Amino acid sequence: MKLARPQRQHRIAQILSERAVASQAQLVEVLAAEGVDVTQTTVSRDLEDLGALKVRLPGGEGAYALPDLPIHQVAPQDHLRRVFAEWVVQVASSGNLVVLRTPPGSAHVVGSALDRAGLGGVVGTVAGDDTVLVVVAESCDPTAIAGHLRKTAGVVDPGDHR
Repeated sequence: MKLARPQRQHRIAQILSERAVASQAQLVEVLAAEGVDVTQTTVSRDLEDLGALKVRLPGGEGAYALPDLPIHQVAPQDHLRRVFAEWVVQVASSGNLVVLRTPPGSAHVVGSALDRAGLGGVVGTVAGDDTVLVVVAESCDPTAIAGHLRKTAGVVDPGDHR
C-alpha cells in the first residue's frame, strides 16, 4: 500500500523510536514487511525531512535517530532510562555542571532526551559530539542530580572503588 507523506513519515518516526535502523535499505525492508510500498529515494527524502541523523551505537554500529522532537513534548522516564542506558557511559560533576560522556556522535540524542524529560533542577543542556554539558540550577545540588543521572544510566560513580 502507498501511504501519504505525513502518514509515512509518522510511521518512519515510530520505527526509529522502536528499533535501531542502520540503513535506508533496511528501513525500506521494514516498511515493506508492514505492507508499505516505498522506494529508497523516498525514504531518503523522508529521513531528511524528519531531521534524522546517523548516530553511533555502543559497539560502533550506526543507526538513524530523531533527536529533535518538539521541546514541549515530555519524554516518559522509561524513554530517558532507555536512552541513558544505551548512550551514557560516564557521569561527572563540577560546580553547578554535570558532564555526560557518550560514544562519538550520540551526545545530541542524550541531550534532547534530557531536555524533553523536564527533570527538576536542570536549567538546560549543551551537546557536542560525545559530551553533554548539563547546567544545574544554583538552588539544586549538582552532586545529587549527577547521582540520579548516573543511576538512570546504570554507570558506576568514578569515585566509587568498591
